[in-house]
Order: sequence, then structure tokens, then C-alpha cells
Amino acid sequence: MSQAMRNDMIERLCSRTSMNENEVVCLSDAEVEYYHWLYFEDESVYNLM
Repeated sequence: MSQAMRNDMIERLCSRTSMNENEVVCLSDAEVEYYHWLYFEDESVYNLM
């Protein structure tokens, strides 16, 4: 994952969830992708309806 993509995902997780930035920064790339998928994957499905 590129650094820009990671920073974007971290920013989204911090702004739209209860996770704080210090917790998210310590996560691995795979964990950041997992939490991003967990919280935001359904969002895109509803936008298609």
C-alpha cells in the first residue's frame, strides 16, 4: 500500500470512527485495510442503490 493511500485511510478512520490517531498509526497495513473495509465497505454498497 502506498503511503498516500495509508494516510487517506487513517484520516478517514480517525474522522468517522471512535478510533484515535495514535491507535490507528500503530496498526499494520493489513489491519488498516481491514478496519477500512469493515467500517466503509457497506457505505459504497448503499450508494449504488
